[in-house]
Amino acid sequence: MPAFQRMMLWKHTDFEDFAMPRSLKFWLVLVAVGGLLVWGGWRLLAADDPRSLQPPTATAQVGTIEDLVSALGSLQPLNYVDVGTQVSGQLKEILVELGDNVRQGQLLARIDPSLYQARVGADEAQLLALGAQVSERRAQLALAEQQLVRQRELLAARATSRDAYDSAAANVKIVAAQLEALKAQIQQVEANLEGNIANLSYTSVYAPMAGTVVSITARQGQTLVASQQAPVILQIADLDTMTVRTQVSEADITRLRVGMPAYFTTLGNPDRRRTGTLRQILPTPELVNNVVLYDALFDGSNPERDLLPKMTAQVFFVIASAEKAVLVPAAALRRGSGPDGARNRNLVMVAGPNGIEERTVEVGVVTRAQAEIVSGLAAGERVVLPLAGAPQPGPQPRQRMPRI
Repeated sequence: MPAFQRMMLWKHTDFEDFAMPRSLKFWLVLVAVGGLLVWGGWRLLAADDPRSLQPPTATAQVGTIEDLVSALGSLQPLNYVDVGTQVSGQLKEILVELGDNVRQGQLLARIDPSLYQARVGADEAQLLALGAQVSERRAQLALAEQQLVRQRELLAARATSRDAYDSAAANVKIVAAQLEALKAQIQQVEANLEGNIANLSYTSVYAPMAGTVVSITARQGQTLVASQQAPVILQIADLDTMTVRTQVSEADITRLRVGMPAYFTTLGNPDRRRTGTLRQILPTPELVNNVVLYDALFDGSNPERDLLPKMTAQVFFVIASAEKAVLVPAAALRRGSGPDGARNRNLVMVAGPNGIEERTVEVGVVTRAQAEIVSGLAAGERVVLPLAGAPQPGPQPRQRMPRI
């Protein structure tokens, strides 16, 4: 039997058992044809609908725009001082606690004054002894001068020898020199006494400025050694003005200028803006995870004392801003030649009742999302946006062909 006949016989025998009823076949064909007709009609209607050919648009609105540089920072007091001690000794008493508000000159702590009181007492006793020696030398000087006068009279009457006269004159000079030496010793002891009195006064630690006690690093009973540097007992800070210390990347630091406005928010109160002015940009960078960062400082007032040291701040430096400005999406801007032929103009496509027209506009503040239109467009007009994935109109940069 030929191969073609065997194939036909196989098809006939295999599918004969699975043959569908004619009515079911009819309905399947009818549903398929109807679906094709519906799909084709929808495609024709969509092609005829003019709205399907229109590009997306956006309405120019009035609002506020800000070109910002954001960074993270931390808070620290603008004015603070580490209160230490200039003398060594045991810390006998701390008279303040954390969070206390202190005034300038208030007594904060005491150090054991026994050693320094003893030194002051010794200097005062030595001064008394030297004063007695001075009185003695003055009496000796007076006696020596009287003896010299008598020797001079006797020598004139040739009743004494020249040697006795010379001895009397030398004795006057010796006693006078001893008296001057005692006076010098008194000055030295007085200087030592002034130093010991000062050290005795340093055993009472007073507040050098008014503020709030923000830290206490020493403990009562601790022995403080001030041989090389002054040990810190506590820290006082003026919390009325806080400094925000931010780290700005090298890509944004060139956009910052001293005197520009800035504001920040905290994690605990993200809806409240606190304003300030950029005071300083430190020139020394810091490398963090291979990223170069520069410190920028600005100050903010803290009248309510709700800002505390070490708080984290979200900082925004205002490069440019505009209020009550006509705003459009930044994607609506195009670069090209205006109607007058001038090149590198800012253009927008405006959708009006007579169709879409190209219009030259003057642009102000521009961010990644929005652009300020200074002139050339009014609020309420609709601008055309580019289609997703479509190339931007206007001049395109040339692409170099790779070298083979």
